[in-house]
Amino acid sequence: MSGLEEHVAVITGASSGIGKAIALRLASHGAALCLVGRNRGALEEVAGTAAAAASQVKCVTVDLVAEHDIRTLGTVLQREYGEIDILIHSAGYISMGLLERTPVEELDRHYRINVRAPYLLTQLVVPLMRPQRGQIVFVNSSIVQHARAGTSQYAASKCALQAIADSLRAEVNDRGIRVLSVYPGRTATPMQAAVHAMEGRPYEPERFIQPEDVAAVVAHALLLERTVEATDIAIRPLRKPS
Repeated sequence: MSGLEEHVAVITGASSGIGKAIALRLASHGAALCLVGRNRGALEEVAGTAAAAASQVKCVTVDLVAEHDIRTLGTVLQREYGEIDILIHSAGYISMGLLERTPVEELDRHYRINVRAPYLLTQLVVPLMRPQRGQIVFVNSSIVQHARAGTSQYAASKCALQAIADSLRAEVNDRGIRVLSVYPGRTATPMQAAVHAMEGRPYEPERFIQPEDVAAVVAHALLLERTVEATDIAIRPLRKPS
């Protein structure tokens, strides 16, 4: 037994980066996976790898900007599974720009993807969660502790996500549902490569947290005995990026 047999895990942002790594890690523990993302081809590649260990893998193409897509996903989950054990919010969006010059539409896009989408999806999934077995993970960011210049839109959305997770935990703990926020520092993902391109800095992925490291931490927290709950986990690279 690997610990998550007969558990259904829904993972957003599962086509790459941290979401992909978490999907493969949970597959190795025997979970059934519902992989959610925009890129169907990339999702199917992850599904092909995960299928060797996962009890079942399904891909659902969703644009998290579109409320209709999220509500359709909720209908699919209810129809296909009925009950959900694990919800992983790993999808995210980032752009950079000084507040005085960045159009407010960029703040709106951060809000829709990083805040509104996980809020709505959680709202749809919580009623499907098995009592005493449900778990929700918000992959957040270390930016909540230190918003740098040019990151106000992204940092604001992540601080809002932290508040949602904290409030949700107080609401669902009495049903035995656990809520975890994970705060990775810079991680070697396609998003991080894009950030370095925006900053005009060389990208050295070997100096960063690896997605598999985050996945290992998340899996460990999910497998803790039900007498305990991990609420907030910060992760930093051991070697500081230059």
